[in-house]
Amino acid sequence: MSDRDRKPNFRGKGGKPFQKGPKFGRPPARRERESGSDGPVILYGWHTVSAALANPDRHIRKLYLTENAAKRLADENIATRVAPEIVRPSEIDRRLTPDGVHQGLLAEADPLPSPGIDTLALEGIVLVLDQITDPHNVGAILRSAAAFAVKAIVTTARHSPEATGVLAKSASGALELVPVVTVQNLARALNELNERGFQTVGLDSEGTEDLGKAALQAPLALVLGAEGKGLRQLTRETCRLVARLDMPGEIKSLNVSNACVLALYIGASRLGLM
Repeated sequence: MSDRDRKPNFRGKGGKPFQKGPKFGRPPARRERESGSDGPVILYGWHTVSAALANPDRHIRKLYLTENAAKRLADENIATRVAPEIVRPSEIDRRLTPDGVHQGLLAEADPLPSPGIDTLALEGIVLVLDQITDPHNVGAILRSAAAFAVKAIVTTARHSPEATGVLAKSASGALELVPVVTVQNLARALNELNERGFQTVGLDSEGTEDLGKAALQAPLALVLGAEGKGLRQLTRETCRLVARLDMPGEIKSLNVSNACVLALYIGASRLGLM
């Protein structure tokens, strides 16, 4: 039975039936809304939205569900926190790009607060992203960061994707688990990390040392460069160490999200965090 045909036979928080809300307006067809500085972030997909609902720090403005998705939330005892509007799948489709797999859930929410560098605990690993612009890559990095218990991700306000839409979907809920520190000037942020005692290690195929053999210490900040361009010159100069990932095969470079996983594994293993 499809979402279109199923009759609502479930109840929401407090035992009250979910009510069908008004239909969406008609935004431009097949265009995914991205948040501006004052606008909401768009979250869609099961893992992304259910993680946001479970995060008390995430303020949900609106929640749109298909009947099946609402029933699944109720069956799994996931509180919606706001009264959802029950819509047809096509109503959510119109809000997203053609490849936006929403699984019947879409939320509009406030951005999460960005902590300051001075609030980061002097332990474990943080990731620093130097103008990585592909939201799929940043989302995958967030997911890996959550898997390795990374303390935070530091990124720039400009030349980086907003924490919404495709990025949030690619992160598969990790956006709610890993704090994102947004800075205006990356070199200044790296200097602040250096002053606070972080070992800042830039990853570059031309690095002077193999990361697997380098003397690593906590707190550790692994710095990843943009796709194709790598680390910017000032970023390289500000890192305490620039290391490479030595590999036995003919191809010596990896996609940035794959390189991130390998670097996190090496770092976590060397620091005894595994």
